[in-house]
Amino acid sequence: MSVAGPSRTTTKPGLFSGGFDLGRLLLEGRAFFALIIIIVVFSMLSPYYFSTANFLTMASHVAIFGILAVGMLLVILNGGIDLSVGSTLGLSGCIAGFMMQGVSLKVFGVILFPPVWVVAVLACCLGALVGLVNGVLIARFKVPAFVATLGVMYMVRGVALLMTNGLTYNNLGGKPELGNTGFDWLGFNRLAGVPLGVIVLVVIAFLVSVMLNRSAFGRWLYASGGNERAAELSGVPVKRVQILVYVLSGVCASIAGLILSSQLTSAGPTAGTSYELTAIAAVVIGGAALTGGRGNIRGTLLGAFVIGFLSDGLVIIGISSYWQTVFTGAVIVLAVLLNAIQYSRRAKKPVSTGGQTTSPQLGGKA
Repeated sequence: MSVAGPSRTTTKPGLFSGGFDLGRLLLEGRAFFALIIIIVVFSMLSPYYFSTANFLTMASHVAIFGILAVGMLLVILNGGIDLSVGSTLGLSGCIAGFMMQGVSLKVFGVILFPPVWVVAVLACCLGALVGLVNGVLIARFKVPAFVATLGVMYMVRGVALLMTNGLTYNNLGGKPELGNTGFDWLGFNRLAGVPLGVIVLVVIAFLVSVMLNRSAFGRWLYASGGNERAAELSGVPVKRVQILVYVLSGVCASIAGLILSSQLTSAGPTAGTSYELTAIAAVVIGGAALTGGRGNIRGTLLGAFVIGFLSDGLVIIGISSYWQTVFTGAVIVLAVLLNAIQYSRRAKKPVSTGGQTTSPQLGGKA
């Protein structure tokens, strides 16, 4: 008498016999494919779009959003959100403009004109301070990230308005006789034909990528974002990681504010309004999960370029700014929808183990 054993049915995970999954490829590479489609479509609609000079110009605009998005990625990987980056960008520019105009010390009867590198360092320290406030409120006092950063956003914007009385600092080029020239170096200078803002973005992205993939902090960040309680039980300094990601996000916002003020040669208290939403959109388009623990630098940069190249392309072909808002919003909604599809597929996909099916959600045999 023969006893039939458990039948082993092999199911192909992909659409083709070799295991190639076209749907998964399109989902995971959606930001790249979207960027290619944007370039092809606008190149057909305008003869001025597809050129090296235009790409470099658009890339210099993307650099600001990209730097903000890199900092936002760290926060989102931790399962948080930072709504204060746009205000921090604006305040950093105002601080730079204030110091470039000269710091008056009435007690000594002198006016100090600090060099540009001092201005940049102090602006970054300010961004780190704003991020520290966010991190302490969230990690130590358990204030929800949305509420904490929303309150800090209004506070920082208010400080910028009080500093400038609602006005704008113009002519930040400085004067040679005062030794405070060179602020426009970030915005206008190029290295081997590439705008310095783009080079700064590449350097920051590279350093953060190494940190995420090659350091203990990167492993801690992914672990605490994926499951905070399990990470804490495993010895991960969850609170320290949480505070540090907000500090880094604030520093990135300050660097972006310096580059933007340098490009405009002016600094105003309303600069960076709604930029936090653009940064979040870039991270989401790049495939990061808003619940934390999933995302990477490559996708975030692609998301920033998708938004930047789309916005500039609409300007080049003469589309109304109102329609630009509609298109950008539609892209964000589509990206969130695709994220939901991607991660729900990954969560529900059964794992076949020799005739027994294991569900990742149930953690056992189905």
